[in-house]
Amino acid sequence: MTPMTYAKAVADGIWAAGTARVGYIPSVTVAPIINSLVASDDGANGVSPRVTPLSREEEAIGVMGAVAFTGELGAVVMQDNGFGNALTALTTFTLAYHLPLLVFANTRGGLGEYNSMIHSISQPVPAILRAAGLPVIELDRRSGPEDWRDAVQEAGVHSVMTYRPVMVLGSFWNTDGKVA
Repeated sequence: MTPMTYAKAVADGIWAAGTARVGYIPSVTVAPIINSLVASDDGANGVSPRVTPLSREEEAIGVMGAVAFTGELGAVVMQDNGFGNALTALTTFTLAYHLPLLVFANTRGGLGEYNSMIHSISQPVPAILRAAGLPVIELDRRSGPEDWRDAVQEAGVHSVMTYRPVMVLGSFWNTDGKVA
C-alpha cells in the first residue's frame, strides 16, 4: 500500500469537511493538492466540476466565500504569498459577513525555498492574518499526513460552526525543493 502524501491528506481533509466547491490559484506548489482533489472527486481526464481554477486570490475568496450563501462550504487552495492580494476580501467580505470558508495555503520561505525574495511576504503571513482577526492553523512535517487530514477537516468544520473563515497554513516542502 502506498503511504498517504501530504497533498492527498489535504485533499481528503477538504472533502471530509463537507466542502461543496474548491477554487484554486494555479501554481506548481499547490498542483499536487489540486491533482489529489480532482482525483479523489472522481475527476475524469483530470477535471472535476467542483474544483475550479481562478485567476487571483481575491477572486477566489469572493467566489468561494459566496458558496456559503447556498448553505454549503467553499474552500480555497493557494500559496501564502497570495494573502497580500486576498486580505481585503477576507476581512471585508467573509469575516465581516460571517461566512464560513476554508483556506489552505502552502507556505513559502521555509526549508528548501529556492526563491530568496519570497521571505519578505511569507514570513510575516501568520502574524498578519492573526492581526486581522483570522483564525490560523499551522502545519508542518513534524506532523504526519494523517494528522494533516484531520486538522484540515477540523478547520473546515470549525469554519462552519463559527461562521468565519479559517486559514490553514501548510509547509510541505522537502529540503531538496520537491513537494512532499
